[in-house]
Amino acid sequence: MTTAFETDIQDSDGALHGPWRQPRQMLNAQTYDSHASIHDDATAQKLGFKGGTIEGPTHFSQFAPLGARLWGDAWFESGCISAHYRNAAYEGDEVQAIIEKPADGARHAAIRMINRDGTEILRGSASVGGDASPSALDLRLTELKPLADPVILRDVTIGMTTAPQTVRMNLDQHMGDLYPFSLAQKLKVITEPSRYYSGSDTPWRRAIIPMEMLSVLFQHTSKQDGLPVKGPAVGLFADQEIRVIAGPLFVGEDYRVQRKVVALSGSKRTESLWVRTEVRDASERLVATMLLNLATLKESYGPYRTEHAALYETAI
Repeated sequence: MTTAFETDIQDSDGALHGPWRQPRQMLNAQTYDSHASIHDDATAQKLGFKGGTIEGPTHFSQFAPLGARLWGDAWFESGCISAHYRNAAYEGDEVQAIIEKPADGARHAAIRMINRDGTEILRGSASVGGDASPSALDLRLTELKPLADPVILRDVTIGMTTAPQTVRMNLDQHMGDLYPFSLAQKLKVITEPSRYYSGSDTPWRRAIIPMEMLSVLFQHTSKQDGLPVKGPAVGLFADQEIRVIAGPLFVGEDYRVQRKVVALSGSKRTESLWVRTEVRDASERLVATMLLNLATLKESYGPYRTEHAALYETAI
């Protein structure tokens, strides 16, 4: 049994329930394309949100003790969280992670997170190993509605691949404009502390990177990719999967990331860019992947209506 966490976990109604937590908002100073993001109160309120939202992968930390309870240290070596974000959470909200208990020996389980009034923050799946059932986003990709009349993403095509970039996360490293904090600062407020994150007292004799911070590691240089997305505009994470294949990933180690556009989809309010990131170590071994749906709010792109009319509306 893993000793990674001291989290109080309740076992009831066929599921493991984590404690109620209040995740911290650490992206209020985030900037991209020289403007504030959905995590800034004023920007979020202009777009109809109550305030700056908690970044989705922040919630992944609350599932880590549940995955470790079910699958032990295999969770850190080959764990996967695959989530569809359904509603925003805000600073001060209390949220709870829940994972259904799989049948004996099963390596896949449904997950969800709720807030105190029962609103569902996310739903999806958790698993370990490469032989688990299809993930929540594996299935969701097969059900997407194609992107019609693209404006913000009109120059992006499925199959576009970015140049490789080398990334690392040191304990005190500021992670840039997209993530204006360090791992050390995150560990002071993380919802589920673990000795695995802060020193060599681990099964691997090295500090490992928490799953929520893998999102930061993989994504913090993404603005250097050069994908032809129109802007400035405000986006949000709508779906996200982090899959560890040969882990865990370690603090202070170099990794190579490369991204590929795997789908384009849309809704009445958004245009969605689906990108799969592959992460390799120094030996070129594939150690992790991330699937991310970055949904850009049409109303946040100033010329949207004008450009849409020019592209798609035929004069009578």
